[in-house]
Amino acid sequence: MVFEKRVPIQTGLKSRRRATPPLGKKPKKSAMTESLTRALIRVGVTVFVVLAMAIIGYMTLLAFTLPDVRSITKTLPNESTRIYSADGVILADLHQEENRSIVPLSHINTAMQKAVVALEDARFYRHHGIDPIGIFRATIVNVIRQEKAQGASTLTQQLARNLFLSKKKRFVRKIQEIVLAFKLERHFTKDEILEMYLNQVYWGHNAYGIEAAATQYLDKHAEELTIAESALLAGMLQAPEYYSPFKNPKAALDRKDVVLKRMMKTRLITKSQYDQAKAQRIKFASRQRLKFKAPYFTSAILEKLIQMYGEQGVYNGGLKVYTPINFRMQEAAEDAVEKAIEKGKAESLGFSQAAVLAMDSNTGQVLAMVGGYDFLHNQFNKCTQAMRQPGSSFKPFIYLSALAKGVSPGTIFTDAPIMLNTAMGPYSPANFGNEYDGRMPLRIALGKSKNVVAVRLVSMIRPETVIETARLFGITTPLFPYLSIALGSQETTMLEMTSAYAAFANGGTLMKPVLINKIEDRNGIVIYREKEEGQKVFDTNQVYALVDMMRATVEMGTGTAAKLPRPMAGKTGTTSDYRDAWFIGYVPQMAVATWVGNDNNSPMNKVTGGSIPAIMWRDFMKVALINVPMLDFPKPAGMVPVNICWISGKKASQFCPQTSVENFWEGHQPSDYCDVHGGGPAKEKAEEGKPSWVKDFLE
Repeated sequence: MVFEKRVPIQTGLKSRRRATPPLGKKPKKSAMTESLTRALIRVGVTVFVVLAMAIIGYMTLLAFTLPDVRSITKTLPNESTRIYSADGVILADLHQEENRSIVPLSHINTAMQKAVVALEDARFYRHHGIDPIGIFRATIVNVIRQEKAQGASTLTQQLARNLFLSKKKRFVRKIQEIVLAFKLERHFTKDEILEMYLNQVYWGHNAYGIEAAATQYLDKHAEELTIAESALLAGMLQAPEYYSPFKNPKAALDRKDVVLKRMMKTRLITKSQYDQAKAQRIKFASRQRLKFKAPYFTSAILEKLIQMYGEQGVYNGGLKVYTPINFRMQEAAEDAVEKAIEKGKAESLGFSQAAVLAMDSNTGQVLAMVGGYDFLHNQFNKCTQAMRQPGSSFKPFIYLSALAKGVSPGTIFTDAPIMLNTAMGPYSPANFGNEYDGRMPLRIALGKSKNVVAVRLVSMIRPETVIETARLFGITTPLFPYLSIALGSQETTMLEMTSAYAAFANGGTLMKPVLINKIEDRNGIVIYREKEEGQKVFDTNQVYALVDMMRATVEMGTGTAAKLPRPMAGKTGTTSDYRDAWFIGYVPQMAVATWVGNDNNSPMNKVTGGSIPAIMWRDFMKVALINVPMLDFPKPAGMVPVNICWISGKKASQFCPQTSVENFWEGHQPSDYCDVHGGGPAKEKAEEGKPSWVKDFLE
């Protein structure tokens, strides 16, 4: 085969192409380029050496200034953190000795040891305090996922941090942690470090150390734990309160399976052991050994404290935590729940849970919280954690939206079956019990909780307007613009609903719920003080117009069982199939929510918000309002009272069969007399000259 040699075409111009050096030879660098390269290398090496020497020097200095790890003892400080009510009652002592039992490693089942090592530090027995391989792996994963998906702290580093350092994340603290980890590894064996770790770590619900955790959650000693039980407890370490079997058993069991898989992957258990452990049915302890007063509230405080200061800071810090809880009111709330549950059992009403939440409407301070019945067996807090349908207790947001659009409390609406066309098809709302009362003023419709009227309102002002109003009053849970929003079919929390009603009571200022007033350290120095934060979210006059309407609920509507001999307002709520029953009411100084239902959302036996919850509310308020001055709500301005006929919606005459005095926004009140039942101005003028006895006879 002959290759043709190509000759470049001669153009008569000099080629600008640089000459290609012969193969195997590199082009020569200029003297300036070589000099610059050498200079940069020298600078880089110098900077690296200086940084390395600085870090080594700093670590050497830390080695002499950080605590002597040999002083570690297995006895923990006796300084306890205490939580107080506003009236000086100790609600919880968070560092009592019965919450921790020190046990030697020989009394901790090897399965437990393996589970913790597999999950927290698989190379524990191969490193000397820090794990470079683990750091490299975690760095790669975190960079790829662009988030902190994995940590790289060894068990030794975690122990050093818990024993000697603060929880504040700083680069300096990380260096200190590494130095202390090296010192721990030098002075203690691996087994001693693991033993200290297992006795030191926090397991949630005031259980500190493996023995306390095993006893509390499984009613066993640490040496009796099975592989499956060990995996469950080890899985809790990442988030003890979330993975608590008492609070979230499904999450705890799912996490247990993750740990078992990790144990098998690291070859700490065999495939056969994995299969047996995964199939084992774990029996949780029947009672939780806590000695808290106001336990639902105190547990909520505990979780907040741990977020702020970490487990060690809370359990060993000697903090004094002052809360707004009024213990007299708290006991009244607990009594109300107890009586409701007893009545429910006696009358086979089909509910197993009840809750009460009271809030100061002017400060947002939580005055009483009972998040459920029987805390020892059910720690799920219905006040703060449960997502439930509010039913008709959501309707005030609809009526307030209508008032803001110019609709008056006296405007007549028709309560009768309707069919509305929606994007999802025909929609026919129904009243409770399928009872319809015809035409009535808006105020009466709210008092009687008429579903059809509420849906008519939503259709008129649009669901998006209602959602906007609810958002202004602190409802953060997902809401969708469906007409059924009028029936309170979308879930929210008791805490958000109570905060919103407190804003009704104070004229439209949404206050942030306050669970802690202040925190002092062991020396009595205030280290945290909660600020009362409020935001004006709605026109005060329009809110007080709503309040005036909501008084009808307890005066003649669905909430008469809650009525007190003082100014008050509120709203009942009953969801479909009687799955939830609410009463949320308020006086000017306080808003209180009551609820009954079941954790599994099963239906009750025809329990409505106007029955058990209204009675709970009244029983609680009788005690809570002792020594609380009787105040009235401000009257809305710019309104004109008019005696109207319910049929015509016009000014009533003496012949109108159904009338009431209702408020109208000035300029929107009816000016004509009823033309359906006769009468009117001419009739009134004709009777002006008649004697009084004639008028009385005619009446």
